[in-house]
Amino acid sequence: MKIIVFIITLLTSVSLYAEQHKTLDDLLDQVKSELAKEEKQHLAREEKFKSARDQQAAMLEKALQELQQQQTRSENLRSSYDDNERTIEAQRALLRQRAGSLGELHGVVRQIASDVDTIIDTSLVSAQYPERDVALDELKESKELPSIDHLKELWLLVLEEMNESSRVVRFPASIITNTGDEVEREVTRVGVFNAVADGRFLRFLIESKKLIEPAGQPPLRLQNMAAELEKTSEGIHPFPVDPTRGARLALYILEPDLKQRVQQGGLVGYIIIAVAIIGVLIALERFIILLLMERKVSRQLKTRTPGDNPLGRIMQVYEDNPDVDTETLEYKLDEAILKELPGLQRGLGALSLLAAIAPLLGLLGTVVGIIETFQSITLFGTGDPRAMSDGISQALVTTVMGLVVAIPLLLMHSFLSSRSNRMTHLLDEKSKSFVALLAEINRLRSANA
Repeated sequence: MKIIVFIITLLTSVSLYAEQHKTLDDLLDQVKSELAKEEKQHLAREEKFKSARDQQAAMLEKALQELQQQQTRSENLRSSYDDNERTIEAQRALLRQRAGSLGELHGVVRQIASDVDTIIDTSLVSAQYPERDVALDELKESKELPSIDHLKELWLLVLEEMNESSRVVRFPASIITNTGDEVEREVTRVGVFNAVADGRFLRFLIESKKLIEPAGQPPLRLQNMAAELEKTSEGIHPFPVDPTRGARLALYILEPDLKQRVQQGGLVGYIIIAVAIIGVLIALERFIILLLMERKVSRQLKTRTPGDNPLGRIMQVYEDNPDVDTETLEYKLDEAILKELPGLQRGLGALSLLAAIAPLLGLLGTVVGIIETFQSITLFGTGDPRAMSDGISQALVTTVMGLVVAIPLLLMHSFLSSRSNRMTHLLDEKSKSFVALLAEINRLRSANA
């Protein structure tokens, strides 16, 4: 069936073609020509395929040979790689074994560098050489083993710090005054302990590596020592050394003066001061009076003429009663002594009372301060100690003020009482001597009669 369809199609095509070209011969020739061309094309393509097949076979053979070579090379490289891995692991083990102590050394060096850097940062020498710790900053942050040069630099820096701590040097530096101005001054550094300029002590600020002049200064005698040291260039001179490297000097800023201490005592403190002033005035008045009275009595002992003094008035009583008996004279003399006692002991009772009141007032101030402290705790809690400082200060200061006032007043009372008692004892002694003298006169009169 397919053949019949093909023939019919072919005949139809041939008829159409014949109609177009007019003759079958022309058609046959054209068909043959076309068939010959197609045959040549098929042969050329077959030759090309055969050539490509041979070429592909050659390339395949070459690729197989190269694959074999690469496989052989891969096996050799893998064997070499395994050998190198074993060698590297062995070398790593040897490195770990030999670098074990060096790793510990690295840690020790970093720790020492950190400690030395802290010392250098807080040292007064850094005010003179502010950039000398750069190498230390690098060394303490380093992740690698330190080199010999780094170790030498660390060693030399420590030796330099030790050497500078024993030297007194002068160098120009920028100073921040207590008014906030920055000025250039010549600074005298005493080791790593103190720095002074123009007789005033300086503090070293770690953050800015600057020297500042604090508002609070040591006592004047220490400032005079600093001024004397700045004026000299050789020899041995006395000078205060601050072993805390400025911490003690910083306390002078926070340490209140006498006026502030008195203000901390509050109203009770002012009352204690008033008691002290009254007591001192009484003691001073009594001391002057007793001193003048003792001088008059001392002069009276050298003369028989009665004067205006306690002993003179006792003598006057004796001379005014020449004819009385001894018992009456004794009574009169006792009466005269009793009259003198108020003048001798006046103010001593008040002085003793003030000496007793002063510590009681101090105790009162302590109680008031504690009450204020508890009130502050109630309002602000215990988180901020400064809120309780006023009450605590009053409690402690008033106690100290009361004791400071009471102790001298007691001593003055004891001193003045002893002088008054000595004077009273002298008057008693002289009155007894007058009675004895009268008794002897009366005895002689009786014997003569």
